[in-house]
Amino acid sequence: MSDPEAVRGLQERAARALPATQIEKVDGWWLRSAPGCAWWVRSVLPHGDAGPDELVRRVAGAEKFYADRGVAARFQISAGACPRGLDAVLAERGYRAESPMSLRAAPTARVLGGAPTNSLRIRLDDRPTGDWFDVWHAVHGHHGGDRTAEWDMLTRVDGPSAYAAAMVGGEIVAVGRAVADTGWVGLFGMATLPEARGRGAARSLLAALAKWAGGHRADRMYLQVERGNVPAVRLYERTGFSEVRGYHYRTAG
Repeated sequence: MSDPEAVRGLQERAARALPATQIEKVDGWWLRSAPGCAWWVRSVLPHGDAGPDELVRRVAGAEKFYADRGVAARFQISAGACPRGLDAVLAERGYRAESPMSLRAAPTARVLGGAPTNSLRIRLDDRPTGDWFDVWHAVHGHHGGDRTAEWDMLTRVDGPSAYAAAMVGGEIVAVGRAVADTGWVGLFGMATLPEARGRGAARSLLAALAKWAGGHRADRMYLQVERGNVPAVRLYERTGFSEVRGYHYRTAG
């Protein structure tokens, strides 16, 4: 499952689930602009192959795309899934490496089987709600995205979606969302309020979203997680998500 085309396919599904406001596709490269959104929504997805000279030309074109919008260029770099030599070209141009990530996948049935015995009540909606978004923003708002822009991004998602909220009494304590896309379901926005951690909220959410995925005929699920987020990595490993490919970003200095 870790062949380059499979990896590209998952990353492009993720890009559709985190839709930019503008996308220019140039020979397989996705140049994405999303003012106000978190930086990963507006990075280059460089999936088209290119020789050494063509590679430099394409990088320069991407740099102009972002310079015209007043922001630094940033590339998502996955070994094998992006052109050979791109990471070195960017390093030579002064780009810094940052944000090591892990792309992971799991059988839907395996994730569903990881539900805790004391599962919390889960509410599922097919579109974002204000209270769902408030909890997500309380946990992830520090990433720098503008609140209005991040909400607008959710409203741009075309694929069938589930917004899951773990409830204690009448209060939401944890959230996550799922997007179905051509036989796969991607997981995004997992967030648990600090005072609710350790109660199985995240595992309850994962199981509920896996059940939803099964209802959409998706027998595989994927997600992306920061490698430095050790508690999240351990959670996903326990619930069946194994690494498909590591990747990182290169940002213009």
